[in-house]
Amino acid sequence: MGTLSRKNKHLILKMFSLFSVVRGYNILVILLAQYLTAIFIIAPDTSLRGILFDVSLLMLVLASAATIAGGYIINNFYDSEKDLINRPRKTQLDRLVSQNTKLSFYFILNFLAVIFASYVSFRAVVFFAGYIFGIWIYSHKLKKYPFIGNLTAALLAITPFFAIFLYYKNLDTVIFVHASFLFLVIAMRELTKDLENLKGDLVQGYHTIPVVFGERTSKWMLTALAGFTIIPIYYLINHFEIGYMYVYFYASVVALLFFLGALWKSQEKLHYLLLHNILKFIIVAGVFCIVLIEPSEWLRFVPFRM
Repeated sequence: MGTLSRKNKHLILKMFSLFSVVRGYNILVILLAQYLTAIFIIAPDTSLRGILFDVSLLMLVLASAATIAGGYIINNFYDSEKDLINRPRKTQLDRLVSQNTKLSFYFILNFLAVIFASYVSFRAVVFFAGYIFGIWIYSHKLKKYPFIGNLTAALLAITPFFAIFLYYKNLDTVIFVHASFLFLVIAMRELTKDLENLKGDLVQGYHTIPVVFGERTSKWMLTALAGFTIIPIYYLINHFEIGYMYVYFYASVVALLFFLGALWKSQEKLHYLLLHNILKFIIVAGVFCIVLIEPSEWLRFVPFRM
């Protein structure tokens, strides 16, 4: 019994390790964001039941989940030495699963993504094949270079939403304005992560913006990116119908001002970790605040409404 107990504990630890590698919590947030975006922004005239019970949409969301999970695995594979310096505790947990096992899961997840996409259309297969390749080339090569690495990371982060845009054939201006705000905040997060991981990047020879141009230049770039977020916020509040979501955008401005105040005082890894978490909070809060665009929308799905 004792031996079985130890085996069970080891298996549970491996499951936690794999969940940590694929960052399951991030994937759940992205899946929720895709559905909320479809309901409130992309297809507001489609019934809630029509969206929630659309099998093709579900297949696209599952394809996104499998591709993103695979992306986290291949990123973890290439960054294992760097992460040992930057995140020693997390890396110890991640290493409970062997590199061969991780690669096996990577190929299985990508295969599943293509299978899910094939249910929708051949174009969906091509889209996700390109997405998978983009994640691989970013993890293998592009992330080691300044500017292009940050730009690619931000674009890859919002790519799953374009699958939903194309599915509903809705490319309205408001969608791109929302996407531009998200892109800017994600670009800020990527640059903040580079500051946070400066030590490991230096040791492993990554040519990130902080490594090549220094911390001060990176802070000025972050300040500029924060300033640019005012443009989509202004247009969303003043030119589009966003319901009560204006509260979120005003709160985001306050959070970004706090971020900038703390940024110019930051000098240590712990400080940059806090700043990273502020940006992550803005992104995750934005997902849940999508419902503020039309709170009464949920009434369409009340099953026993008279």
